[in-house]
Amino acid sequence: MSDPTVNAIKSGARPRMGVKTMTSLAMLTAVAYVVMILSKMLPQVVGFLQMDLKDTVICIGGFIFGPLAAAVIAIVVAVVEMFTVSDTGIIGLIMNVLATVAFCCTASFVYKKVHSKKGAVIGLALGAVCLTVVMLLWNYLITPIYMEMDRAVVAAMLPTVFLPFNLVKGGLNMAVILLLYKPVVTALRRARLVPESQTIVQPGGKVNAGFLLFSLALLATFVTLTLVLMGIL
Repeated sequence: MSDPTVNAIKSGARPRMGVKTMTSLAMLTAVAYVVMILSKMLPQVVGFLQMDLKDTVICIGGFIFGPLAAAVIAIVVAVVEMFTVSDTGIIGLIMNVLATVAFCCTASFVYKKVHSKKGAVIGLALGAVCLTVVMLLWNYLITPIYMEMDRAVVAAMLPTVFLPFNLVKGGLNMAVILLLYKPVVTALRRARLVPESQTIVQPGGKVNAGFLLFSLALLATFVTLTLVLMGIL
């Protein structure tokens, strides 16, 4: 027969962990919403296309808590955005969710299977590719309806507008995630909001200079490409 005291402790531990997880997810959702608002201050690329860094926050949430958590955060942020600051209605909601889920869930799924820097890089690269492919398909299907344009015109825009935009958007988010993931997880771990295991382990706690330089070079490359798309450079 089991000890009632032990059972009570075990049964009480689960709700506390659940509260911590919910607190972390709520915080990440709020931060993602704020980042989305700030991203709207950036110049638009073409028409309704807007660089958005909220996927950085959502993907970090996915790396910590798994792809399902990333999907939940993506849906919540998109719904709140639709009712507060968006003027694209349900179509914008659908496109937002599809883009974010394609990138964040793919990246976090791979990272969950290969929990290392290599897994993070591979997952994020695959996420950027998945984002691009998914959005090419859905822009071809939805944009003619939303923009009231001939489908042939939209088809001509796929390789010249939508392809580079989504690749650069995915690459920019990838670079920022690689730079911010470890500091963010370290801060959450110190606040005891995530388990000790939820980080990219670095032997001896040292900063990997090569990985940092790679991330900075990637960020500089995609920031430059973003400025080019915006017509600033």
